[in-house]
Amino acid sequence: MNKNVFKTDEGVKISFTGEVQKQNIVKMVENCATGQCECMSDETKAKISNMEVSGVDGEVNLNLIGDISKEEIEAALDKSTVINEKK
Repeated sequence: MNKNVFKTDEGVKISFTGEVQKQNIVKMVENCATGQCECMSDETKAKISNMEVSGVDGEVNLNLIGDISKEEIEAALDKSTVINEKK
């Protein structure tokens, strides 16, 4: 799976390509929204006002709306157990 993180006018966009299933990104977002993950600090989570998943398996986009930095999100992605599961 490839992850590309971009700063946008509204926040940060993450583009997942390759071996990525949309349901896994949706699960990651749900875990984050309900506090079931430890991938980012509460401070960072508080900055995110909205999370939107779009696309299809193999090409999934995640838009994070809020006053967040690209670096904060890259660090969170590195810690995510959902997308970094060993097969």
